[in-house]
Amino acid sequence: MAEIAKMTSAKKADLDKMTGWMYTWWGKEQGFSREAVRCYIEHGMSAFGLPQTYGLLDGGELIGMYQFLYCDLEVRPDIYPWLANVYIEKERRGRGFGRKLLESVRDSAARNTDFEHLYLFTAHNGLYEKYGWEFVSEIDTFEKKYRIQRLYRLGLKR
Repeated sequence: MAEIAKMTSAKKADLDKMTGWMYTWWGKEQGFSREAVRCYIEHGMSAFGLPQTYGLLDGGELIGMYQFLYCDLEVRPDIYPWLANVYIEKERRGRGFGRKLLESVRDSAARNTDFEHLYLFTAHNGLYEKYGWEFVSEIDTFEKKYRIQRLYRLGLKR
């Protein structure tokens, strides 16, 4: 059975896995070395405050992750915190693990931060609304791949 765990450290194999995911997804394209992405992931595992990293474990094996960050979109430093780096291993997609991951976000953030909202930006349309996220507006990210994306907000206080 899959479970979500707050990560304040990681075994070498799990750190290597997360580094590989993020390097392949955005690090390489944005000009970061694998070592820089590893440093970013390694220092994104705060016990208190931000950044925070959450792992999705299936039978003890790390198969996905997400993070809460102060900054995920450099052109919008005025809004925070952000949900970022939502990732499921490609081989595990389409089996309900993404739902498990996204359903845990509100509770993880409400339990481990004192913020009222979370933000995210994405090219996905129709995915995050299923989990209570409110569409705010389109946003110019100035990124190469998907310049115009969607900005969302999730209320943490119920």
